[in-house]
Amino acid sequence: MYYLKTSASFDSAHFLAGYDGKCSNIHGHHWVIEVKINGQSLQKSGEKKGMLVDFSDFKKTVRKLADSFDHALIYEKNSLKPETIQALESENFKLIQVSFRPTAENLAYHFYIRLSLEDFEVCSVTVYETPDNCAVYEGF
Repeated sequence: MYYLKTSASFDSAHFLAGYDGKCSNIHGHHWVIEVKINGQSLQKSGEKKGMLVDFSDFKKTVRKLADSFDHALIYEKNSLKPETIQALESENFKLIQVSFRPTAENLAYHFYIRLSLEDFEVCSVTVYETPDNCAVYEGF
């Protein structure tokens, strides 16, 4: 089995609605996404001969995903009042609504699914909230 791994980072804010603790307040992180893909065989011919996938394509896809979350407020659907969303949008804030509580665990799963749809054989996605704390989602 062959494996490739790359990472990308982004800065964004989130909060955990309904959580009894300081994470219920809006706060930011320097998130790091680490993605590991695998495959049984390498390309046999052409310019990608000897490669699992082109690292450039893999890195660009992960970077594009990270960039789409950069400098945004990630919030769970129905966790903000409509008038709050309207006020933030009127100030041109970048908002990303998700259908799940935006924990590192759920973001790891979300990124796993999104990257799997890009035709990568994704093994795992690790999402670091801090340099010492991460969540990992591994596919089966």
